[in-house]
Amino acid sequence: MQFTAIVLMSLLTLKLLMLPSKAVVSPVTRRAWWMMTVGIALVGVQFVLQYIFNLRAMGVTQAVMLNLALFIPASWILSLSLICLQRRGTITRRNYLVGLLTWLAALCLMAFASITDGKPLLAGSETMRRAEIAASVVYVAMMAYYLWCHFKNIRYLIHALKNYYDEDADDLLQWMRFIALILPVLGLMVPVMIFANGQGLFYFGLLMFCFIFFLVDSFCNYVVSTTPAKVREAEEHEDEEEAAQEEDPHANQYSPMHRVEQAVSQWVADGKYLRSGLKLPTVADELGVPRYLLTAWLRSKGLKYADWMTDLRIEEAIRILNKHQGWSNEYISQHCGFTDRTYFQRKFKEKTGLSPTDYQTQQTSL
Repeated sequence: MQFTAIVLMSLLTLKLLMLPSKAVVSPVTRRAWWMMTVGIALVGVQFVLQYIFNLRAMGVTQAVMLNLALFIPASWILSLSLICLQRRGTITRRNYLVGLLTWLAALCLMAFASITDGKPLLAGSETMRRAEIAASVVYVAMMAYYLWCHFKNIRYLIHALKNYYDEDADDLLQWMRFIALILPVLGLMVPVMIFANGQGLFYFGLLMFCFIFFLVDSFCNYVVSTTPAKVREAEEHEDEEEAAQEEDPHANQYSPMHRVEQAVSQWVADGKYLRSGLKLPTVADELGVPRYLLTAWLRSKGLKYADWMTDLRIEEAIRILNKHQGWSNEYISQHCGFTDRTYFQRKFKEKTGLSPTDYQTQQTSL
């Protein structure tokens, strides 16, 4: 199994290193790419050393010692790679220090146990085992912290996307949400499973290999796509909105909101929302109001921009289905400004509880 793991980690590291240079042209993606590469390489190094020194044959204690010494920095660096993507390259001092101090604490605990016992580092002992359990608890705390960071950052990204694009774009981050959940979960399982032997360890190893493959493959697909640029555009807009709100504390007062309300009513009456690909800045320009005022108006209604546009388009779709029952879903989705039929059908069912076809059937039977 260890040899298979070495081959897999080598291939995944090569996959990362062979990414075309044009795919990681931005400083943020390049930084995240290097972190991802180093993290995966460290996992591979751990398996190489296990294989060379045959530590599992020496005993569980020796194998666990190496696992902790290399899994902790690998998990730390992989987590920082995701944070780098989520926060446009902004990694706080705390993000760095939590992983570094966890790693140093684990090393110090195991070194102290060896010195206390007066035995060689690789000699198994009850004191060393207790030190490894303590190091595992610290590792669990580190992964819990990064889990909190990932979900806080992803929630911010989804908020920024919904306030910028006219359709839900959080599917762009689906892989990141999955990774953000599974990476800490596996990290939390590692301290338990590395003490195991036999079939349980085999199945856990198989699960970990599948996850690492998904992580690397999803990361590569993400950085070579246009998604990072779209996310960055939405984040920059969110920053501008926050800055504008601070500069104009009266943005939520009645007079500006009344002005936006009038402009929106006319814009909707003209059917200008029935075009696909409308970003919030475009709509604000057409309304003749500042972007931050449109955002403030939406916030006063308890709406995200994408949800507002979807509601308008679904209302139009319902009107069309009632008036033109012979129109196809494909044509209706295009007419209402949806980018594709599948997305239209999914959103229609979310809003009405029925698919467009079922809705037509229901209306025909009335």
